[in-house]
Amino acid sequence: MEDFRRKFPALYKEIVERKMVLRVSGVRNMKEFAEEEAAHTGPTVIDYLRRCDTEEQGREVINYLRNRGEISEEVAESLLKQLDEKGIRSFGSRKQPGHYLREGL
Repeated sequence: MEDFRRKFPALYKEIVERKMVLRVSGVRNMKEFAEEEAAHTGPTVIDYLRRCDTEEQGREVINYLRNRGEISEEVAESLLKQLDEKGIRSFGSRKQPGHYLREGL
């Protein structure tokens, strides 16, 4: 740790003083789904869920994508379970309209 402090004094000070704290607002717990999502070029189910305001809207999105065959039954059930247990914000902070124009792809 002393070596780190000497090499990065400002960063060390921020860590010790806890000036920069980043809150984690999303949880993804399915490795296969994350890998599939990473290879996907368009909006994913997580992108759609992050636009929802309520758990009911989230259920509608999941069921719609399941019925269209865009997500598997297994993925849908896992997402519904996470939604019920952890809420809509467990998929990440809410994306506002124009998110990609501001944040980039």
